[in-house]
Amino acid sequence: MNDIVRHFVLAAGGTGGHMIPAFALAEELIARGHHVALITDDRGAKIPGKPEALTAHVLPAGKIGKNPLKWVGGVKAILQGRNMAKRLYESFAPTAVVGFGGYPSFPAVLAARSAGVPAVLHEQNAVLGRVNRFFARGVEAIATSYEKVDRLDAKYADKVHLVGNPVRGEVLSLRDKPFPHFAEESLLRVLVTGGSQGARVLSEVVPDGLAMLPPALRARLQVTQQCRAEDLDAVRHRYSEHGIPAELGTYFEDMQDRLADTHIFIGRAGASTIAELTAVGRPAILVPLPIATDDHQAANTRELAKSGGARMIRQEKFTAKELAKQIQALAMKPSTLANAAHAAWNCGRPDAAIALADLVESFGGAGLQDVIRVGGNNARGATQGAPVGQGAARETAR
Repeated sequence: MNDIVRHFVLAAGGTGGHMIPAFALAEELIARGHHVALITDDRGAKIPGKPEALTAHVLPAGKIGKNPLKWVGGVKAILQGRNMAKRLYESFAPTAVVGFGGYPSFPAVLAARSAGVPAVLHEQNAVLGRVNRFFARGVEAIATSYEKVDRLDAKYADKVHLVGNPVRGEVLSLRDKPFPHFAEESLLRVLVTGGSQGARVLSEVVPDGLAMLPPALRARLQVTQQCRAEDLDAVRHRYSEHGIPAELGTYFEDMQDRLADTHIFIGRAGASTIAELTAVGRPAILVPLPIATDDHQAANTRELAKSGGARMIRQEKFTAKELAKQIQALAMKPSTLANAAHAAWNCGRPDAAIALADLVESFGGAGLQDVIRVGGNNARGATQGAPVGQGAARETAR
């Protein structure tokens, strides 16, 4: 615990992709003895996982979209949220404000710039988001999750710090556990999940793709698949027709336990998904959401796919035949699957929450601590192919 207690405000909302790293950072800062407040929107306030000691403030979060008729309302909501945030800062006196991107963070970071409070941006994706691009020039630091981030202007290089994308503690605790045993006669456990947008394509393709596997491999399948409620009956029927055992559900509360037993993951390429797969070292077949802003999900797969830890299939090419081909390439030999798991593990940045906390702590206190800028050794380098470092062990133990 630090001798100096400071106050920090985290701004995130909208989706779990923004909220999960905010929760992880909050846990780390609170464990260091600091006071932390969260600014979020209505959707963010409903996402589970908020630390009990983290006080949440729900503010209006306007959005400036493509329809000019909605601009007036969007600007009005942003200004209202900014004014509410400024009043919070007057009483809370934050050392720094950390924005996690997305429109719900806009009023809070705008208020920080207006009030003269240092601001840090965290970008979860491999493409700098629109809100973070808007604020990039005026903030004190930009924390990234990938070494290469598209739409991030080179002129900001001096303020860029590669920290990784913080993940939930219960997932990070799996990092030191071995990859599930897989041999020639072992069960092949497949986990399939999709985000709220576009998960239907997984329901349509995956059962038929698994059915096209060679009989010896297909007979060893054990599938867990998350589906939309309206797709459950159809997907259950398909698996039944193919004679493949599958557990289906719209939501699994014990997802970390299921991930622990997984040999192959099939799903979208959201930032939190990639961070969790690399934290625990699970091979994946990734199908980026084609309507993702700036095609950021495809960019998220680059590092993992290049390492050999994942296969990326564009949705227009995601057919049953192609899926079966990629699964066979991974799973026909146990050594191939184990190597892919190790490659994914090596892409993980388990110290992300610690590194991000070190960065935000550097404002209002001692000089910058152990955060390493892009261009030198990154936060992952010391642990590639080796046991997790002390910092990660501390996070795991929490």
